[in-house]
Amino acid sequence: MTGKPAAERRTGLLNGFAAYGMWGLVPLFWPLLKPAGAVEILAHRMVWSLVFVAAALAVVRRWAWIGELVRQPRRLALITVAAAVITVNWGVYIWSVNSGHVVEASLGYFINPLVTIAIGVLLLKERLRPVQWAAVGIGALAVVVLTVGYGRPPWISLCLAFSFATYGLVKKKVNLGGVESLAAETAIQFLPALGYLVWLGAQGESTFGAEGAGHALLLAATGIVTALPLVCFGAAAIRVPLSTLGLLQYLAPVFQFLLGILYFKEAMPPERWAGFALVWLALTLLTWDALRTARRAARALSGRRAGAGDTTVSPGAGGAVPAAAPLSEADVEAAKALETKP
Repeated sequence: MTGKPAAERRTGLLNGFAAYGMWGLVPLFWPLLKPAGAVEILAHRMVWSLVFVAAALAVVRRWAWIGELVRQPRRLALITVAAAVITVNWGVYIWSVNSGHVVEASLGYFINPLVTIAIGVLLLKERLRPVQWAAVGIGALAVVVLTVGYGRPPWISLCLAFSFATYGLVKKKVNLGGVESLAAETAIQFLPALGYLVWLGAQGESTFGAEGAGHALLLAATGIVTALPLVCFGAAAIRVPLSTLGLLQYLAPVFQFLLGILYFKEAMPPERWAGFALVWLALTLLTWDALRTARRAARALSGRRAGAGDTTVSPGAGGAVPAAAPLSEADVEAAKALETKP
């Protein structure tokens, strides 16, 4: 009875490591596409991602969602917003990696959970727990320290974090599966991207075909690089707990950070180390609080199922807490964002 769940969990963990490992190592891929510029790479990513995802959907014959989506203008509008936001995210990330800002790009995905929580407070009127407030405050202090360290605001990190958090929020409203959502978004991106590539070719500035077959194949591979980690993530999401995925998500920025300092040899003066240390402290607090809350909710649920009559747990500094205290909307937003890693 326990063999199958254990095997499923192992499969889920392997897929989770594969997904976040590929996202973490993707900075090694984008420089291979030079001399193509960031905009040309971005356009190819949009075009070839649709080709790859459409082929995958054809194999599994999963098309029913298209008719439902077309009949719902509001969801179509949200998909359009998601496509626009992820275009900004992808474009900034590709440019930052190929311009020597891998470490700053990794910071964007480190602070993304903090930005997601801040959006929950500002837009969804969420009430945070004290530890969450402390984490957000420390994250804000980290941005100040990094601004001093860089001599400017870490705009690459902030742009990546806010665009990705906004993307996650919009995707939650759309409520569409990862592969299906990527197909819909790239379908919206396809014509503008293809038009740009045709125009670039007419100007004689396209590198596709001009730099040899190997370069053309690498540009076409942007579709696989985009979609394959998402497929692995989908396989992991249905097999392992959300709390496990929440921990695995830090693998990607950790790999990116290590690549930035060890492989790309980017500078890390003391003030930047201080800023990153504050971010890591905030994330440690946030993760500890989320795990503690999840365990408390699980114990309370188990107690209710066992027929326990008590409706509160032992009061702490804040007084009695309902036994089935649900996770806040900010927690849910952070969890949903896990499904949208580009």
